[in-house]
Amino acid sequence: MERKIIHIDMDAFYASVEQRDHPELRGKPIAVGRAEERGVVATASYEARRYGVRSAMSSQKAKRLCPSLIFIPGRMDVYKAVSRQIHEIFHEYTDLIEPLSLDEAFLDVTHNKPGMELAVDIAREIKQKIRDQLHLVASAGVSYNKFLAKIASDYRKPDGLCTIHPDQALDFIARLPIESFWGVGPVTAKKMHLLGIHNGEQLRTRSLAMLTQEFGKMGSVYYDFARGIDLRPVEAVRIRKSVGCEHTLEKDISRRSSVIIELYHVAVELAGRLERHNFKGNTLTLKIKFHDFSQITRSTTRPQELHTLDEILPLAKQLLKEVDYEQHPIRLIGLSISNPHEEEAKKGVWEQLSFEFSDWE
Repeated sequence: MERKIIHIDMDAFYASVEQRDHPELRGKPIAVGRAEERGVVATASYEARRYGVRSAMSSQKAKRLCPSLIFIPGRMDVYKAVSRQIHEIFHEYTDLIEPLSLDEAFLDVTHNKPGMELAVDIAREIKQKIRDQLHLVASAGVSYNKFLAKIASDYRKPDGLCTIHPDQALDFIARLPIESFWGVGPVTAKKMHLLGIHNGEQLRTRSLAMLTQEFGKMGSVYYDFARGIDLRPVEAVRIRKSVGCEHTLEKDISRRSSVIIELYHVAVELAGRLERHNFKGNTLTLKIKFHDFSQITRSTTRPQELHTLDEILPLAKQLLKEVDYEQHPIRLIGLSISNPHEEEAKKGVWEQLSFEFSDWE
């Protein structure tokens, strides 16, 4: 039986909560984050986005694009509380809810509590309740799998509602730019373009063997997506897959001694988070963002579980040796532990979704 999947994505969530709670900010370009030199935009209102301001953009660039931009400090406790209220609305229709972050989630409404036949009617009601009860705006995508539902929720933002029916899926995917495919970031998109793949139709002409050779395990995922296939179920409780942290530095650095000191501080923080979350994994990943905002990652997997500073720091230093930063000053350093054993205990959903603003400031 075909599933009925809804993807709900709140529009400019943090910024919209601030504009809701502070009427004087409504209709004005705002960014949640810090305006200081090394600050980063977490979320921008749609008024700011018209100037090209985007999340993860440096605050300085955002201010150049929009001189009237208003920066608002983030209130994570408020955003988590509002997210819980949104989920209370979801639970009126189904308990099969898979959060992706505080502001988006999948809902499987194949068998729903009100007994409604059409998923699009459920999505429309959820959007209206969020608007009426919380005075916020959400976009919704409806389809028979998670890949297409997520694509659909992005299709008519803001305040969008889009349904991709099974008999329309292949034509829709054929026209879809490769950058819009789930799991295709800037690096993968560039490689796709070099292979002559710019949209779903061109992706569909490539063989499974070719895609697997070029993209590893993800090749089979892209092969299925191009054909409208995504068998992943909506998982009501997810296992934490990784724990990480990253620091944006006060100034770009390239001296080895300075880089080692900063790496040590990140490793100490990571070890603390691992202890708090009782998390262990076998893979350590180093993330480096350079002064020009380009970035690289380096990873290593060990047979033993990693969770203490004594285990993490030596491996992090080894990964750092693979990075040429003497001619490319470093702006940000990050470390994460992933690849936990299957028996890793499941964590509470809200614990998984919480993070600290220092991660992206």
